[in-house]
Amino acid sequence: MTDKGTDDSGNPAKPVRDEDAFDVDAVQDWLGLGEIEEVRQFPGGASNLTYLLRLADRELILRRPPAGQKAAGAHDMGREHRIQDALKPVFPYVPEMVGYCEDEAVLGSPFYVMAKVEGTVPRRDLPSTMTRDDVSRLCGNAWDVLAELHSVDVAAHAELVALGRGDGYVGRQVSGWTGRFAKARTDDTGDWSDIEAWIAARQPADVAQVLIHNDFRLDNLVVAPDDPTRIVGVLDWEMATVGDPLMDLGGSMAYWVEAADDEFFQMFRRQPSQADGMWTRSEIVARYCERMGYPVSPEEWRFYEVFGLYRLAVIAQQIWYRYFHKQTTNEQYAVFGPAVGYLETRCRSIIAASDVAGD
Repeated sequence: MTDKGTDDSGNPAKPVRDEDAFDVDAVQDWLGLGEIEEVRQFPGGASNLTYLLRLADRELILRRPPAGQKAAGAHDMGREHRIQDALKPVFPYVPEMVGYCEDEAVLGSPFYVMAKVEGTVPRRDLPSTMTRDDVSRLCGNAWDVLAELHSVDVAAHAELVALGRGDGYVGRQVSGWTGRFAKARTDDTGDWSDIEAWIAARQPADVAQVLIHNDFRLDNLVVAPDDPTRIVGVLDWEMATVGDPLMDLGGSMAYWVEAADDEFFQMFRRQPSQADGMWTRSEIVARYCERMGYPVSPEEWRFYEVFGLYRLAVIAQQIWYRYFHKQTTNEQYAVFGPAVGYLETRCRSIIAASDVAGD
């Protein structure tokens, strides 16, 4: 685990890639907080670009969109800023917002700046000093934070209410992500039509309308400097909205690679979900549903599991599209093409198990 801004192992801030560089003086003038002594870039993200700004008396984080094709409504910096600004008073894990710039003349796109949350981000591996009980406690605390987010009273905050579009969130997600997949296809994209038909035929009604993160993973969390089991920050609110909580959980489980998963899925892992003491996907789902009062059978959960993997495949395909068409030269993106094919196989295996079970 590393501080999100150190130069140690894990996912440290590194020198800014040439293709992602910006006019530091222009940002410094806009920010008006003194000289920006150093700018570094966090290389792990595959969506919005994230930078560390080092000033004499503080460290700040700058977020901006990537270059290349963007899905409609994606990479909305103003929206991401507004959500966190509205949520901060009732959800203490949100970073403090510093400012939002919509003037594209400053660095070529809208961007926002926020305070850096002090602590460490659980990346691929945990410190060897953590015991099995420590790891289990971290896992439980993390999913309790998601339940806490889903318990925020959205109706009491106008900025959050405005995010919602009412019932039908599941259906909108199914049609929306299917449309995004169609637009991001490349010559090597497989035939997903039967998987899409299965998803469309089995979509349930919304179980609730709550504030959801839509990208909740351990590597989007910050743990306290003095306690690696205590969550102090939740990052990357790009896809947050008001919607169905089980869809949020299903999306998170698509990233949750267990120790017993196959070799390729282990390569896909970006968080320490395989560590000794981490809960299995089924244990997390059972604990969450019990706490939140959502009675979901294993058969019913298959929809959320398959859709979570499908949604992840679309995200991977959108990234692969940019790499395939040479809109980015980031070699980290080369793996996303094979990842889409793997996720297709994973979806099919779950659907086949569902058919055998008579679902």
